[in-house]
Amino acid sequence: MNCYSAKDLADSFRTVRKNTVVIAQDLPEEKYAFRAAPDTRSVGELLAHLALGPNFQYGQILDMLRSSGEKWAGWVEGLTDDFLAEQVQMPQGATPPSKSRFEMILSVKEHEMHHRGQLMLIERLVGIVPHMTREMQSRLAAAATKS
Repeated sequence: MNCYSAKDLADSFRTVRKNTVVIAQDLPEEKYAFRAAPDTRSVGELLAHLALGPNFQYGQILDMLRSSGEKWAGWVEGLTDDFLAEQVQMPQGATPPSKSRFEMILSVKEHEMHHRGQLMLIERLVGIVPHMTREMQSRLAAAATKS
């Protein structure tokens, strides 16, 4: 039994992808070539990686982030609890030796959140306050004016 349904998993992925899209929109096109360090992916390469495509241009990346994210979430939303609970054997020598399909699918969201953290740091490096910080600052400011 999963306490976290396929719909919950799909909805949480949609939230993660929505926040990734906001970051992609916040970063100006001229910053898509920015690399935080040598031998790392550029902003554009990171976003293309998340959009599941290797060589997209600025507008294409935003479109692919939106469409591939919704396609994935729609697929996840249709999965059954039995399917999510199935154990899958990992390649020999892997640790752990098996994982549930739920855990494997959840790792897609975790992977995007990992890269989104990188993108938020890059935003700071290029002088942009991440949208989630701006939203929190707005909530704090609104709460302060109420008191």
